[in-house]
Amino acid sequence: MPRGSPWGPQELGQYLRPNRVAPAVFPKQAQIPFTVFGMAEPESLVPDTGAVFTFGKTKFAENIPSKFWFKNDIPICLSCGDEHTAIVTGNNKLYMFGSNNWGQLGLGSKSAISKPTCIKALKPEKVKLAACGRNHTLVSTDRGSVYAAGGNNEGQLGLGDTDDRDTFHQIFFFTSKDNIKQLSAGANTSAALTEDGKLFMWGDNSEGQIGLKNKSNVCIPHEVTVGKPISWISCGYYHSAFVTMDGELYTFGEPENGKLGLPDQLLINHRSPQRVLGIPEKVIQVACGGGHTVVLTEKVVYAFGLGQFGQLGLGTFLFETSEPKVIEHIKDQKISYVSCGENHTALMTDIGLMYTFGDGRHGKLGLGMENFTNQFFPTLCSNFLRFTVQLIACGGCHMLVFATPRLGTIEESEFEEVYEPYLSTGSIPFSELAPGTPLSRSLSARLRRRERERPPCPASMVGALPPLEGTSASTSAGYFSPSSIPFRLSMDNYEEKSPSDSVEPLDSDYFEDKMNKETETENSSVVDSENFGETTDILNMGSDGH
Repeated sequence: MPRGSPWGPQELGQYLRPNRVAPAVFPKQAQIPFTVFGMAEPESLVPDTGAVFTFGKTKFAENIPSKFWFKNDIPICLSCGDEHTAIVTGNNKLYMFGSNNWGQLGLGSKSAISKPTCIKALKPEKVKLAACGRNHTLVSTDRGSVYAAGGNNEGQLGLGDTDDRDTFHQIFFFTSKDNIKQLSAGANTSAALTEDGKLFMWGDNSEGQIGLKNKSNVCIPHEVTVGKPISWISCGYYHSAFVTMDGELYTFGEPENGKLGLPDQLLINHRSPQRVLGIPEKVIQVACGGGHTVVLTEKVVYAFGLGQFGQLGLGTFLFETSEPKVIEHIKDQKISYVSCGENHTALMTDIGLMYTFGDGRHGKLGLGMENFTNQFFPTLCSNFLRFTVQLIACGGCHMLVFATPRLGTIEESEFEEVYEPYLSTGSIPFSELAPGTPLSRSLSARLRRRERERPPCPASMVGALPPLEGTSASTSAGYFSPSSIPFRLSMDNYEEKSPSDSVEPLDSDYFEDKMNKETETENSSVVDSENFGETTDILNMGSDGH
């Protein structure tokens, strides 16, 4: 478990913009309903350009599962820290919100912010990537510049000292020649990976998690190498991992709990990157959590490390393993992306389904208002059956998902009745949802009953977006915070398009009744922060854990 928590009392400061209610103005795309599974809430609508869904202790909308979207813009990169979040949009703007004790939002104060707020200081540059650490944030721009803000007790801002910053400062080590491909940030560590395969790390090295043998910390970036170009990097809380371009996995840092995936005899060298030999296939991605590691290969997903909350997805009786083990329950699925939070994990399939498992506190697994329990197997997020999940970011206490309405309509033929209970409880994975049959048999009787209770939603109203290209190690990325790398969605997937002539635009009054409020952030960029409904963490009342 990570040492201590940097979070203290929060106060809502002057940088929180007041809500300004305005007439309901929606993007000129078709929209479809989103229903919280198990809740008899009024329908809420999502434009076909998609929405960002928030789960857990996000500081957004009083930590109730919620959503928002951007006018004339979409997210291309999400990253979650312990309790703060960064979003980069297709228009190259950076939005921040959440906890801010160390100035990690870069807004010039240490007041918590509950609504996505544009970082105006970076507007002159085009932001490409962002990565949230436990209490700091990294940002890169298309000029090759890298900026940092927040906690700096171990030099994790890369500025040559250990002074905290509440605004973004440029790390002058990087120049326009450095084409940054990924950023990653851990508890007190930072990493930047270039397109040509060079990896630079800085910050805390108390456990060897930035690959320096004898130093406790460094305040400026240094190169980490094993003599091969690197394609993927992930910083966990106190351990790190990277993938070489030829598909080899290396781990280093804190040796406890098996999270390095190395046999005991190799742990003596844990301060240097060592190859994990227990994975025979070519590795594509790796994600590091607080005490566990998840690895995506060309065919399957492996997990190792600490699993007491179910974050390994290997079942209820395996609390710890140093041997990489295949997550059998999703072997039939083509997984395209993996993400680790402190104690939970999310997987995205090639057809945009999402599976989550691990610590369910605060509802951060996204499994519905009634389900805050730990999940020991990958569990299908049935709330997103009508959506295509495009981006996932897991943090310490929360998760963000960017999803778009699924192409076409879902036929009302049922799953086999044997699976009916699991759509609501989510207690087993939907391995039967194979890529060859993308949701053609997708609605259980319970979901179909809800469909009949909804207002009419003609088939022509469902949005049509180009499919998301499969994620690979060559994708421009940088996804996550304490333990991953901010994944970046290519704007090539979203071409300019006009609504179909056959779609009759709905009257705006119809939508007005569906909204609780409209949030305006940075020149009306954010539209709709409608809550799904109220939720109480009955299982963990009074708990300070994540």
